[in-house]
Amino acid sequence: MKLTWLYRNFKSDLDLIEKELEEAVSSNSELVENASFKLLKAGGKRIRPVFVLLSAKFGDYRIETVKNVAMALELIHMASLVHDDVIDDANMRRGLPTINYIWDERVAMYTGDYILARSLEYMTDIPNPLLHKKLSKAIVEVCIGEIEQIKDKYWFDQPLRNYLRRIKRKTALLIAVSCELGAIAGNTEESIYRRLYRFGYFIGMSYQITDDILDFTSSEEELGKPAGDDLRQGNVTLPALYAMRDPQVKAKIEKVSHKTDKEEMSRIIKLIKDTGAIEQSHQLSRRYLDKALGILEELPESKAKRPLKEIANYIGRRRY
Repeated sequence: MKLTWLYRNFKSDLDLIEKELEEAVSSNSELVENASFKLLKAGGKRIRPVFVLLSAKFGDYRIETVKNVAMALELIHMASLVHDDVIDDANMRRGLPTINYIWDERVAMYTGDYILARSLEYMTDIPNPLLHKKLSKAIVEVCIGEIEQIKDKYWFDQPLRNYLRRIKRKTALLIAVSCELGAIAGNTEESIYRRLYRFGYFIGMSYQITDDILDFTSSEEELGKPAGDDLRQGNVTLPALYAMRDPQVKAKIEKVSHKTDKEEMSRIIKLIKDTGAIEQSHQLSRRYLDKALGILEELPESKAKRPLKEIANYIGRRRY
């Protein structure tokens, strides 16, 4: 089952958001508009808007209000992808050339800044200080996470807690905030939006760990980039951390750099797989997922519960 099939019950609302995303990235500058559209047309799962919409259904669901929160979260995510590609000097994103590859780093950075600024514009139409406070705090944490990712490149001796803190800021936080802000926009009780935040956090942790596993287990066609590319760029993820508990494997992994060719990378990926690190990583991802599903059971009955559970289970078993 594909994620788009799970979105079928609120397709019209998502279509509205997709249309507005196109308007959001339009600009008087042809260069900025072309660069922004390049990223938008590369697609994406739109997980953050979906979580905003579903969380709002636990309260007073008004698409006119909720869509602005969904827009803001997706635009922030898009901006972070542009900045990520610059930091990683990435040439491909979802199988297409990145903005920094087509133009240059300066164009990419300002495009990311432009998209971020547009996200804040959408939030100004919502007169709720709590939403603004929580969103600004989240942006601060995401920025810290980006800086930490730069600092941690090729740090092969980093502790596990360092990796977990980094993926919290990189991925889990925006998913958690998507759930939380959607619920707040729907005027739910505090006990509900706090639970939805925790649900989103656990889902986000599981989602990123699965992403990091797929970097070693999927094909280049599925990933839209070479397998093992995260490690080549210096991003030491969970499977590598587990695999490096074997000193001989660690000695091989520590030699990886951006100059490592595909043949050598394939050998290192096999070594990582042979240690059982992939299975260990799946186990941790599943533990986070189980925590999320447990919180979902604590929430009051709503039409949103079933699709949230279906999406959570999809995340846990996806293979690309």
